[in-house]
Amino acid sequence: MRILNRNVYVGPSQYARFPVIRLELDLGELENWPTTRLGPDFVDALLAALPDLHEHGCSYREPGGFVRRMREGEGTWLGHVLEHVAIELQNIAGEAVTFGKTRSISDDLPGVYSVVYEYEQREEGIAAGELALRLLDSLLPEQLRTATDESWNWDEERDDFIHYAQRRALGPSTASLVKAAVERDIPWIRLNDQSLVQLGHGKYQQRIQATITGRTPHIAVELASDKEETNKILGEQGLPVPQQRLVRSADAAWRAAQRLDGPVVVKPYNGNHGRGITINITSEDEVRAAFHAAQEHSRSVIVETYLSGADHRLLVINGELVAATRRTPGHVVGDGSSTIAALVEQVNSDPRRGVGHEKVLTRLKLDREAELMMEHKGYTADSVPADEEVVYLRSTANLSTGGTATDVTDVIHPDNRAMAERAVRAIGLDVGGVDFLSTNIAESFRTIGGGICEVNAAPGFRMHIAPSEGTPRDAAGPVIDMLFPPGTPARVPIAAVTGTNGKTTTARMLAHVAKMAGYTPGLTTTDGVYVDGQRTVEGDMTGPVSARMVLADPTIDLAVLETARGGLLRAGMGVTQVNVGAVLNVASDHLGLKRIDTLEQLAEIKRIVVEVATDCAVLNADDPNVLKMSAYTDAEVICYVTMNPSHPLVREHIRAGGRACALEQGVNGHMITLYDKGSHIPLMWTHLIPATLEGRALHNVQNAMVTAAMAYSLGIKLDAIRQGLRTFDTTFFQAPGRMNVFDEHPFKVIMDYAHNAQAVGVMADLAQRLDAERRIVVVAGPGDRRDEDLRDIAQAVAGKFDHYICRRDDARRGREDDEVPRLIADTLVSAGVPKDAIDIIPDEQQAIDAALLMGKPGDLVLVFADALTRSWKQIIRFQPDGDAPKAAPRAETPALQTTLDERIVAAMEGVVRDERGLRFEREESD
Repeated sequence: MRILNRNVYVGPSQYARFPVIRLELDLGELENWPTTRLGPDFVDALLAALPDLHEHGCSYREPGGFVRRMREGEGTWLGHVLEHVAIELQNIAGEAVTFGKTRSISDDLPGVYSVVYEYEQREEGIAAGELALRLLDSLLPEQLRTATDESWNWDEERDDFIHYAQRRALGPSTASLVKAAVERDIPWIRLNDQSLVQLGHGKYQQRIQATITGRTPHIAVELASDKEETNKILGEQGLPVPQQRLVRSADAAWRAAQRLDGPVVVKPYNGNHGRGITINITSEDEVRAAFHAAQEHSRSVIVETYLSGADHRLLVINGELVAATRRTPGHVVGDGSSTIAALVEQVNSDPRRGVGHEKVLTRLKLDREAELMMEHKGYTADSVPADEEVVYLRSTANLSTGGTATDVTDVIHPDNRAMAERAVRAIGLDVGGVDFLSTNIAESFRTIGGGICEVNAAPGFRMHIAPSEGTPRDAAGPVIDMLFPPGTPARVPIAAVTGTNGKTTTARMLAHVAKMAGYTPGLTTTDGVYVDGQRTVEGDMTGPVSARMVLADPTIDLAVLETARGGLLRAGMGVTQVNVGAVLNVASDHLGLKRIDTLEQLAEIKRIVVEVATDCAVLNADDPNVLKMSAYTDAEVICYVTMNPSHPLVREHIRAGGRACALEQGVNGHMITLYDKGSHIPLMWTHLIPATLEGRALHNVQNAMVTAAMAYSLGIKLDAIRQGLRTFDTTFFQAPGRMNVFDEHPFKVIMDYAHNAQAVGVMADLAQRLDAERRIVVVAGPGDRRDEDLRDIAQAVAGKFDHYICRRDDARRGREDDEVPRLIADTLVSAGVPKDAIDIIPDEQQAIDAALLMGKPGDLVLVFADALTRSWKQIIRFQPDGDAPKAAPRAETPALQTTLDERIVAAMEGVVRDERGLRFEREESD
């Protein structure tokens, strides 16, 4: 049994709307060993290792259902068992995941399963799958095991996994803040492996790190970390604080204790979580030992007067006390017959206690600190305390060391409440925790005394949201309401576009329209990430990583996400929802790769974009596979786009008050028209859109229509849509590799990145509609496409040009040097193209040079390019040889010897170099 492949989906995918991990699991010989054949001993051992598997409902949808599946009938197979074990492992680590799905991949691959299960934290989810595999292997009959060695110890492996998971999971406080944000429909992004989290998108974002917010003043954090300065400031405000002395040696600590004249507390100058604190000590030996313990955490040490009473944490948010908790250090209570060690075991048997932050309470430990506390009373772990005697094992009451918490918010005295609020305001914190000692929190400190030990700048919420006793308090909600007052936006509008062809142009066009409308758009495309029109990252950026980049940018207020098949298959969507999702078309491309063999399967992948659309799904009604997607979206509105004004379904949709964008014939040409709620809105003539080459580039007419529909659905005003479409063209600067026209040679050159039959055919048809003496084409196809796909590309250009130059891409992708161009050439010959009209020139640069040298005045050269920037430079810098007419002068002075296009190319390269220096390899997209 082994894992063949693994995908971690960070967002919506073909398997779920939420993050899941998918394993391709090969059972090998174990395909013949379902759980009933493995026998009851296997199932019993599994349940002994993970008792809560009894609660898994599985297909029976009731507790115990999974166990029934394993024991009854033919049983179930180990892929299905691994799914449940991976889920349960995350459960015991504190993650509330439940979803899983296991299926056989294909009849052609017996024993290979697709195992899908939900996860919360990426690394934890991956580790859960790997540990599940090892656990199952360890329980198999010896002759079937493949990975288990003699050192395997399940208890150690389980606890190590829990610790591993908790080190990577959000802490209880951060997790509670994220939960409160999600409940308010505020998106979030984890920015590092610790507790730094972005709430909201783009310019609306706020950041938190644990319980410190982006609005917390730095100086306030510094003051709270400086215990001596905090004590001084609070004392000057008339607030109750103990006397303090700052010392740097054991001798000075003892002298300070003598001056304070009474029991003292010794603690690190800038410690946290109760580390290194010793309380209620009087003797010189105790003070010196306490000093050395504190100095392990801080060079400087504070000695302060000891205040008697219970330890309370008072939580103040945005100037108001929201929770008060009494904390009790980890302890056991004697029964007159049990040893301290036995009492610890009894306490730890409480199901609420776990490892670290796994559960509400943390297990007690008989470690060195516990031994010191016992020695203070003359006890050891084998001592038997008297009945009802309390034996403390910690000097501080932190929950992370086994302490307990009791909520006292409802009984705190108003004076104590006001005191805590004044203390936090005095330090300047927006979120602060006051550690207050009092014998009775229900009575005023003015009457019975008490004092503030310290003020915490990043107070933990665990004790308030899940107290050991008393009412849980919503500590996180007030923080989120402070950062995002009701009515405050947290999301930027998001538009996602996919399709086999045209999505890059459409995404760029929409971003341009948004910019013309006054937005600061973030854009992801196949050639990079753009913020407000400037490329910040180069590479194929059509997956979830790029979506995260854009939404984390603090300047953007609208996002346009080009979403490719490759990213969806590899890692899913980068966002859980989009306002507007559009699908342009589904055509044959990349078929046969990653188990996507049919157009229907490809459509299933691409429809994810409209499945997660909330406001509007924009669908090309002229493509049957796209039209069917209307049944899979929950968007409030469906907007159909059609170039057929007689489309029967769209006509009925419009008559019912639906939204649509149609191409209508008018006296002056073709008009892009919007329909919505019975309104008929003529938008603009297609010949006024530069990207359509006066309406002849029909594919860009369609792209403009989809752009208009998306922009309208985003709430962009009609005049801004018109202005955006009127000012967007297909220059290399605005749309590199998308119908770039260069006509400064004696002949016209068009360069395009088309790399599948439909896209190539569209450009070939355009070439037919353009006036030309001769038509020359440089044609190729990616090496990883099927032979039939390459033949389709050849068929798409056959008979439409006077001369053909067949080449290959730089990346052969497993093909021989001239295999692709020869396959295309052979297909052209079979289609009736004369052999003398075909050249095979494998190298792209040499092929383009040959086509350019062949060009004569009035000719049209269509170049299907792969290395876009290199090829465009080659085209614009080309100089005809011999007696051929030279291109007209491009500048009136010697100082201007480069064309505008050359300056654009140079500028784009400069942006890539000068920005963050980030470069990404081209991903597989379509």
